[in-house]
Amino acid sequence: MINLNGRPAKMLLVYPDYTDRDCTKKVSGGNYMEGLASISAVLKQGGHDCKLLHLLYLHTEEDYKEKLKKLWDENDGFDIVGFSVRTTAFPDAQTYIRWTKEIYPESFVLCGGYHPTLVPDEVLAAEGVDCVCVGDGEYAELELCDKMRDGQDYLDVESLYFKLPDGSFKHNPIRPLFENLDVLPIPDFELFDYDNLESSKVGTAIVVVSRGCFYNCTYCGNGNFRKVYPNKKIYARFRSPENAMLYLKTLLARHPQIKFINFRDAIFNMFPDWFDTFIEMYTKEIGLPCTGNIRFDILTEETVKKMKAAGFYTIDMGLESGDQEMRFKYLRRYQTDEMIIRCSNWFHKYGIAQLTYNIIGLPHEDIHRALKTIKLNARIKSDRVIPNIFYPYEGTALYEISKEAGFIPEGDFTQRRVPLVQPQFPEEQVLFIEAYFMHFVKRYKRAFAMPRWIGEPYEKWLDIRVTGKHVPYKQLVWLHDRYASVRNHLKDFLVNHLPGLYVKLRMLKHKKKADKSIK
Repeated sequence: MINLNGRPAKMLLVYPDYTDRDCTKKVSGGNYMEGLASISAVLKQGGHDCKLLHLLYLHTEEDYKEKLKKLWDENDGFDIVGFSVRTTAFPDAQTYIRWTKEIYPESFVLCGGYHPTLVPDEVLAAEGVDCVCVGDGEYAELELCDKMRDGQDYLDVESLYFKLPDGSFKHNPIRPLFENLDVLPIPDFELFDYDNLESSKVGTAIVVVSRGCFYNCTYCGNGNFRKVYPNKKIYARFRSPENAMLYLKTLLARHPQIKFINFRDAIFNMFPDWFDTFIEMYTKEIGLPCTGNIRFDILTEETVKKMKAAGFYTIDMGLESGDQEMRFKYLRRYQTDEMIIRCSNWFHKYGIAQLTYNIIGLPHEDIHRALKTIKLNARIKSDRVIPNIFYPYEGTALYEISKEAGFIPEGDFTQRRVPLVQPQFPEEQVLFIEAYFMHFVKRYKRAFAMPRWIGEPYEKWLDIRVTGKHVPYKQLVWLHDRYASVRNHLKDFLVNHLPGLYVKLRMLKHKKKADKSIK
């Protein structure tokens, strides 16, 4: 047991913030994470201290230990080292935890985040892990710090699971969700090197004013996250519109260079009444250009009209699959093609650019079904697309479907580019669809805009280019990988060295798309 003899606790949060496993030693950038900023705000409000080790790339042992020692020495040590763990980062987190214990064997290691909530015992069993937090961590970790400060037994803190000296696990009840998000302090934005975040460099603030989602999409962990709480019915919550305004005004006062707001809430129009009130206040009190996630089946034309007036210059939408059967049967997204097309027409009418999220490599999908996703994007005239390769998150319904079908390979599949192994949809085809998704969306747009006598033959020719027997998928993927590497380096250069030019180019692109939509 740790007894701090009345001294406030000091926590170090470790955030592995990368996906491409690039070993380039970035010195700035990275992404803002609301959950960590909120934990830091609550701990500091309670009189404790919190610092961040923001890992922007896959670290070597020497590099990681050097950074850890520097932070440790600058702060006279830490009582708790908390790791933010997502599923794909868990193997790397285990390595970092082992290295941490090698230098500071007495450190108390706590893991939190999506993966520990979904599979807490798997994380707690990992070498060096002393405790996991299940669900929201702010007040569980505050209570842990308070009890360490006061020399009290902390093994009964709700929402925390502990590894005991004999190797057994102690599971405590999960504390109820707090219904009112206004009880939370404004996040500690300064936990991060905020002005040097990737989004901040281009004048954009990442903002989250809600928690949870009341939908049960089978690929998403929200359905299982909800189940861990005793009062699961209030899982989806927003800050009040007034408190959300306070959040935004506090952020903008501290960082006046912010010119764009990117709302990263799961579904920004989840509660229409809240949304209408917030949008009216935002239009009057903030008025900065913004973007956010919406959902097709709870959208009205009047809402789109209000969004345009509020300054929404682009909208993010989860299309996921263009195959209606896949959406209904496997994703539990009961949205018809006609509904999606109708809502998209509203955005064109009011001049708001569209970004769609799409999933490639779903269980039981093949290249013909994936082509339907490309074609539906073309039909709704998507301005920008993000094709994500499906990842089977443990505990989700699609994970179980994938496992039962035998599509999940043995061993560590977290580093595979295509996690599922499906004979009807081999890896090279999945990677090809991901790589050339927008390329073909643009060309199918042309086909659908042509007179039928020429458009239909052109569409059939495009179909052969995607699904034909002699398409050299592997070679085309290799070529695109080279192109993507150059493109990403150019984007990083603009963001880091010419952010003003990058913003101008981005806004010019969105303006052209909006003007084209209105026409």
